Parts: sequence; C-alpha cells; structure tokens
Amino acid sequence: MYRSQGGDWQSAGTELAPEIIWIDLLNPTPEEIHFVERAAKIRMPTEASLSEIEASSRLRLDHHVLYLSSPVVTLDASGEAHLTPVGFVITANVLVTVRFFTSAPFDSVAQRIDTDDSLKNGMCVFTRLLEAIVDRGADVLEHLGVTADGLSRSVFKGELVKKGPVRSTRKLREALANVGVLADRLAKARDVLLGVGRIASYADDVGGEWITPSSRIRLEAVSKDVVSLSDYESRLSDKIQLLLDAVLGFINIEQNDLFKILTIVSVVGVPPTLLAGIWGMNFKNMPELNWQWGYALAWIAIIVSGLLPLLWFKLRGWLD
Repeated sequence: MYRSQGGDWQSAGTELAPEIIWIDLLNPTPEEIHFVERAAKIRMPTEASLSEIEASSRLRLDHHVLYLSSPVVTLDASGEAHLTPVGFVITANVLVTVRFFTSAPFDSVAQRIDTDDSLKNGMCVFTRLLEAIVDRGADVLEHLGVTADGLSRSVFKGELVKKGPVRSTRKLREALANVGVLADRLAKARDVLLGVGRIASYADDVGGEWITPSSRIRLEAVSKDVVSLSDYESRLSDKIQLLLDAVLGFINIEQNDLFKILTIVSVVGVPPTLLAGIWGMNFKNMPELNWQWGYALAWIAIIVSGLLPLLWFKLRGWLD
C-alpha cells in the first residue's frame, strides 16, 4: 500500500515524483523495498531492526535522514491486541513508513491526505500520524478507565462475594482474569505512548531546517499530550494494582471462610462420633443396652453433643 498526494510513485521509474510526500509500505516485497531505497536514496529498516529496543536502533540521524521506530497496537483476526513495530524514514521531501500489520491511525490519515492542505510534506504527515496515534491511545486509556471503574464498583460493593461460595469463587476468578486483561492492555498502551514520546522529542530536536514552524509546534504538543496521558496511565496503573490486591484479598477471605467451615464441621462431628463409638462397643456390662429408652436417649445425647459446639461457636462469633 502506497500513499501519495496527487501522484503515482510507480510511474516515476527510478525517481520519485516531486508531488509524492508519503510512501506507506505494508508488508513490502523485496522489489518494493529495493525501488524505494533507490528512488528515495535511503536504507529501509528490516522488521528485526524495528523491533530492537535500544535507543540507538530506534532513533537515528544518518546523512540528514531520520530513522525512527515505535511500537503500535494492532488487532489480530480474533480481536486480540498485539504490539507491532512501525518504522519512519523522514527526508526533507518524503516520508516513508514501513509496517507489517494494518493500523487504524495510518488508515485515518491516509483518507485525509488528498483533502487536507496542511499536509504539505513528509514531516507534516509524520506529525499528523503521531497525533492520530496519540488520539487513539487516549481513546484506549479512556475505555480502560471506564472498564476499571465498573470492575471497581463490582469488587468494593460486595457484588462478587454475596451469592454463595461456589458462585463467589467463579466470579472472583473472572474478576482476576479481567484485571489481568486490563493490566496487559494498559502495558501495551504505555509502550506505545513511550515510543511516540521518544520519537516526537527526537524529531523536534534533530529535524533541522526542514521542520516547518507549524510542525515543530505540533510535535511539541504531541510531547505534552504524551506526558499528560502518561500521568493518567500511571494513576490508572495504580488503580488496577489496587483492584488486583483487592481481588486477591477477597479470594483469601473466601478460602479462610471455607477452611473455617470445614474446621467447624470436623469439630462438631467429634462428640457424636465419640458417643457412637462408646455405645457401639457392645460390652456385656453396659447398662444402657438394657434400658427401655436407651436407643432414644442415645440419639438425644448424640444430637445435643453436636449442637453444643455449634452454640459455642455462635456465642464466640465464629459463625458470623
């Protein structure tokens, strides 16, 4: 997939037409990479190099050409979110992006490039892409915040532990899984924001004379937005950690209640078992065996011996 403003890059032979300001490579073939390298006089980064985390690999200025990379979030066929690297190669005339999965921010900017007069060169397109990625990140953080609020209400208002041990355990497991999903998505959003903040600041610092004043202002605005969203992400991370601790605490309470019930049941069963064991010995000189009401009295004694521990536990407050 190739994006340009008013031109077809393939018709230019081995030279890029002057009206081409953006070449967007999606899963490029070796032939496409070779053509772009010759026409734009750049070196295209590989997927392996874009995935490296060292600053020297993600931020580089070489012969007045900016080589930048950052992770972005993409969705697979099942709807799962994954991080994928995106490369930006910026010259004074053209922006070349290379990516390996579809991305909503790129598609949204591509739809406006032919109608937006402010997109005059590659740096302007690059700035608009960063803005679109940040806007997307803000939407994701807002959605995660709403989800965390809903989960917080269900946790701290007792909705997870008031329908019996079996249902409570199932709901607590679901809540724990939801907290894990929130934490995973928040970590991905954090990686994207950190990557965008780094490349925006670096491009602003070393872009040189071919960064227009408007692009410089917008890059600075992107950096400020990233800082603001990072603060919100930190608070949301603290809230998710609190939810995790709360859910784990409720799970421990449920386990303690279960062990308490098992302990009470075992203690209550000791006296009746002792009495039944005594009267089941069948000794010859056991007078209770000859009583007319001995069987009934034995049952009464067994029941009372079981109720007395329950009454004692109730008075001590262990059954509350």
